[in-house]
Amino acid sequence: MTGTTRSIVKSGGMNGRSSRNIPVIKITTEMLRKYLVEYQTINNCGKVTINNIRRSLSTFFSWLEEEDYIIKSPMKRIHKVKTAVIVKDTIPDEKIEILRDNCNNLRDRAMIDFLLSTGIRVGELVRLNIDDIDFSERECVVYGKGDKERKAYFDAKTKIHLLNYIESRTDNNIALFVSLNKPHSRLTESGVELRLREMGKKLGVEKVHPHKFRRTMATRAIEKGMPIEQVQKILGHEQIDTTLRYAMVNQNNVKLSHRKYIS
Repeated sequence: MTGTTRSIVKSGGMNGRSSRNIPVIKITTEMLRKYLVEYQTINNCGKVTINNIRRSLSTFFSWLEEEDYIIKSPMKRIHKVKTAVIVKDTIPDEKIEILRDNCNNLRDRAMIDFLLSTGIRVGELVRLNIDDIDFSERECVVYGKGDKERKAYFDAKTKIHLLNYIESRTDNNIALFVSLNKPHSRLTESGVELRLREMGKKLGVEKVHPHKFRRTMATRAIEKGMPIEQVQKILGHEQIDTTLRYAMVNQNNVKLSHRKYIS
């Protein structure tokens, strides 16, 4: 039983009587709707939280249906709550240059360029080894969610800074990015996040984190005319809707396109 389902059983609020006495197979759609409404009211939470709970419940009851514990999931008629699409910020060009210019070591400069050029996830970054990099083709193989393999590409500037960083190292670690101090261990996701956050705070660049470089890369690519399907491939997304959420459309570009194609 999931944590969400367990909370329903303990809530005692279904149909005005204790739900402890209600077998799972007798839980109805109306009971679940009532639970979600009461949960939102009592906890004063938003639509995103309710959607997450709804998803957990749906997964649980779908499993009960597949295993023939119930005939039909009562969640099938409870649809996703519509939420506003939040356009998340990217890193402006001038802020990126501030970060680059103020790197006090070769590793950080190479890491920033690599994240921005490839658009890979921080988890994919820290798993890379030096031998994974094909400098002649300016590409590497990364393993994304579900260990799915794909190629990532980087530009000439990133290649130069990456080579400079690797050549400067005195350790024998096979990892592409390692800590600055001995014993020069492989960087972790939290280590990369902390380093970027510290740099941003010091330089007055707000909310600098690895995922923001990924979103910035996707937005730049689309604004320069790269087909969304190719951006999807680069980012390793299964659904194109996910790619569209990563890319922020610049309103100025929309205005220019309207003048070009409509006026």
